[in-house]
Amino acid sequence: MRFKELLGNRILFFDGGMGTLLQERGLQTGEIPETWNILHPEVIRRIHKEYLSAGCNVVTANTFGVNAFKCKGLGYTVDELVTAGIRLAREAIEEVRGEYDHPMYVTLDIGSIGKLLKPLGEISFDEAYNTFKEIVAAGDKAGADLILIETVSDSYEIKAAVLAAKENSDLPVVVTMIFDENGKLLTGGDVASATAMLEGLGVDAIGFNCGLGPEQMKNLLPQLTACCSLPIVINPNAGLPVVVNGQTVYNVEPDAFAGSVRTLVEMGASAVGGCCGTTPAHIRRVVELCGKMNIQPITDKQLTVVSSYNHAVYFTRKPLIIGERINPTGKSKFKQALRDHDMEYIYKEGLAQEENGAHILDVNVGLPEINEPQLMEEAVTGIQAIIDLPLQIDTSDIEAMERGLRYYNGKPMLNSVNGKKESMERVFPIAKKYGAVLVCLCLDEGGIPETVEGRLEVAEKIMKTAAKYGIPKKNLVMDALVLTISTGQDNANITLETLRRIRYELGLHTVLGVSNISFGLPERSRINTAFFTMAMNNGLSAGIVNPSSEPMMAAYYSFNALIGEDDQCMEYIAKASLQTADKPDTISRKKELTLDEAIVKGLAEGAHEATIKLLEQNTDSLTIINEKLIPALDVVGKGFEEKKMFLPQLLMSADAAKASFEAIKATLSKQGKNSESKGRIVIATVKGDIHDIGKNIVKTLLENYGFEMIDLGKDVDPELILKTVQEQNIKLVGLSALMTTTVVNMEATIKLLRENHVDCKVMVGGAVLTQEYADMIGADFYSKDAMGSVRYANDLHDKGEL
Repeated sequence: MRFKELLGNRILFFDGGMGTLLQERGLQTGEIPETWNILHPEVIRRIHKEYLSAGCNVVTANTFGVNAFKCKGLGYTVDELVTAGIRLAREAIEEVRGEYDHPMYVTLDIGSIGKLLKPLGEISFDEAYNTFKEIVAAGDKAGADLILIETVSDSYEIKAAVLAAKENSDLPVVVTMIFDENGKLLTGGDVASATAMLEGLGVDAIGFNCGLGPEQMKNLLPQLTACCSLPIVINPNAGLPVVVNGQTVYNVEPDAFAGSVRTLVEMGASAVGGCCGTTPAHIRRVVELCGKMNIQPITDKQLTVVSSYNHAVYFTRKPLIIGERINPTGKSKFKQALRDHDMEYIYKEGLAQEENGAHILDVNVGLPEINEPQLMEEAVTGIQAIIDLPLQIDTSDIEAMERGLRYYNGKPMLNSVNGKKESMERVFPIAKKYGAVLVCLCLDEGGIPETVEGRLEVAEKIMKTAAKYGIPKKNLVMDALVLTISTGQDNANITLETLRRIRYELGLHTVLGVSNISFGLPERSRINTAFFTMAMNNGLSAGIVNPSSEPMMAAYYSFNALIGEDDQCMEYIAKASLQTADKPDTISRKKELTLDEAIVKGLAEGAHEATIKLLEQNTDSLTIINEKLIPALDVVGKGFEEKKMFLPQLLMSADAAKASFEAIKATLSKQGKNSESKGRIVIATVKGDIHDIGKNIVKTLLENYGFEMIDLGKDVDPELILKTVQEQNIKLVGLSALMTTTVVNMEATIKLLRENHVDCKVMVGGAVLTQEYADMIGADFYSKDAMGSVRYANDLHDKGEL
């Protein structure tokens, strides 16, 4: 039977770690494990056979680190390493097939590229996609049975990998992600948001691997089972890493590991295996203990959900607010901003709606005289970099629709499709491909039906046709359509009755563009507010409204309190208090942002302009830095540490601060002065490791706090670090490592510095590190996140040690 036929119907077992086993068999520090597919094929084949003999169903080809970036200068191509890796796994299966009767499959193993995607990093979404496409094509051609995308901690990179897999292969796709103990990806995504996106993209199974041991994963699994309608795959580490006699080891033994994994199966895992530190002995014990277990049935949670990069928004009994302001219709200033390519105007509109209570933002940038597809892509990528609300892509242009959905980091809404045959044929395939929640308009070739029954017939036609494209009811949100009461006194009643019957008879969630009801009438907000309340009472799931309208939002919060969807009326009380208190104007009413506001909100152009204005007012540059810029960065840093802000916001704020610094430097240069440095720091990713995401994040933040960074890059030899420190009298070194096979080089680097009696501190960080591990290898400071490194460097500076 094929893998997909068994997945979710019986328990399946993945294999365990590869890197630590290769180290035991001679892999040298800094050596690329995947080259052993060609240099030592017998070793790779033997490891696969050991896992198969332990009872595993899925052997993971030794291709985890293969990509075009890593292969540069390596002497082997992606195709050569992937083909050899798949062949060895396949040969191992053929050699043992007569000995064992359990199903056996080969998975193409795809890991992270090791780089953040733009605008946070250095490579584009398309570059990431093409990198993964090359790997997928090689694996598919070589004969893999499935694709495993694992140990990825950025949802945007995950999306690029999944699209590459789905568009260039028909193989099943399994995605296991690396979350921290708080249930967060590196870039801030949570379990629910990642699951929503992946289910929408049509992967076959979702789960966790690496980073945590089985006990820690027990705490996260309930979050996944609550929202996931697919089989769940869990591949934990054998605990957390420690150093014993100079070697990285994991301290959870096979019996304890298997006992914990059994609990994970009882909690809802459909397939289990291991990651770092696990061996054939671990997998053998897991098979012995779990092999006869029945898995929990896979059930569709029937959730209508959209997501941004960091959180999911569910359609429930409590209505949602979709902000309508990023739309040129009837807005002359917005139209001019689009013509002038004034993107920060668009971003400010989004920020204002976020501050005023929107849950989702509608994004419409359509004007006849502009390139809508290009601007849609730019608007989506720009907005999602600084605002963490889900987006509703609003366009009738199919190319703009495709580009907006493709470059969106999450599960979007799509506005819209209607009951016309042409519309459904064009829109449904795109909506299905990207998993969008689709706004469906109750009109067809006959126009907007004048009766309730007519609109219901269109709704049912759309629903039935969507099902033929594989789009379930839960991904449809029906728009009953609003016609102004100024042209028909019964228009509101028709809409409200249609709304009620769609919601409670057809079982679909609903949406309305509320303000259309008052078109052509004076004092429109009065009509809008009354109608909005009536609509919510008749089953409106989401209203497309202006969140800056106090009457509309007052009606919204009052309604929630009245229907029991506001616990202890706390949300109503909080909003009422804000409206009655003396408060500054919201961002939407401000002509200009202050420097600290621009930095906190990640608006680089605004930060640059605010800095220029302060300098023109003869404000001293040090005053700007110390009283405006650094305090703003501290606000963002504190928010990041408290899990209230996330990596994209942190990095966009860093870019805004950089823009401010550039303005200051330019002014000082004209005056013949130089900006002062707080000290020089050497930073590097250790030898053998090409992953530089963490290093680059720390570098960016430290530069913004006034430190001069000497970036030695990735895969850096310990001797080069020592030489640089000695020649430039460096007092602080930052070392990063992601892989278990390379953290030993971190210890080697620290040891070399100590042996040469270099007077410098060493701070370390990386996904596989812990405080205990850092202490064992002699580091002076361990930081679990980038802001910790900033705090440590500032402390050393304040003490005069840097």
